[in-house]
Amino acid sequence: MIIYPLNTPTSIGIEGIELRAVNAVAISQSPFTYKQQVIAYQGQRWEASVNIPSVRRDLAEDWNAFLLSLRGPTGTFLLGDPNAVTPRGAYSNYTTSEVGGLLLEDGSAMLLESGDAMLWERGAVGSLRVDGTGQIGSELNIKDCIANVTGFLKAGDYIQLGSAASSTLHKVLVDVDTDSIGHATLDIWPNIIAAPSDNAIVTVTNCKGVFRLSSNVSSWSINNASIYGIQFEAIQAL
Repeated sequence: MIIYPLNTPTSIGIEGIELRAVNAVAISQSPFTYKQQVIAYQGQRWEASVNIPSVRRDLAEDWNAFLLSLRGPTGTFLLGDPNAVTPRGAYSNYTTSEVGGLLLEDGSAMLLESGDAMLWERGAVGSLRVDGTGQIGSELNIKDCIANVTGFLKAGDYIQLGSAASSTLHKVLVDVDTDSIGHATLDIWPNIIAAPSDNAIVTVTNCKGVFRLSSNVSSWSINNASIYGIQFEAIQAL
């Protein structure tokens, strides 16, 4: 049984991907003065062109079956930037292999609390979470970060909200510093359309969004050396 969204095949990875950030903006210009009027609408979405390496049939058929399983734009799949699995910011300096909190001389750990926020020292950062309800648009307040860190996330890092069919992929636009209780505000693209719940997890590694094929037709090429060529176009599923 096929359950959407699908994960992309792992038999062979992606050779190349072009990610496009598309904004719904109308612009008109006077033919006499060249004065412009710009109207920005709410529409924002990801688009992608994906290329798979030229391979023989044993590696290509998983991708062919994946594309056919999507039944054109009907089905959905998860896709992200394969070169940005981990963030560039200081978040990556804190591993999840040790208990978060204050590391004591005897090797044990203690969690420090301040109100509803967690302050961490020399330990592992836990799951970052949404701070507050009703957040839509281009800013997101988060909590449970490492306190007092400059560049906790960097411009260009990704975050993911939701999971499975509700996954949305967002890019951080400005370096993110955390305050004294581990809170931060992210400027992101695209805008949040459906407000996440308070305490919802904010994923910052291996981030993905939900996409669908942009065409009803799936195709692949086969040359006289039995090498398969596969490429496809996708748009964010909204």
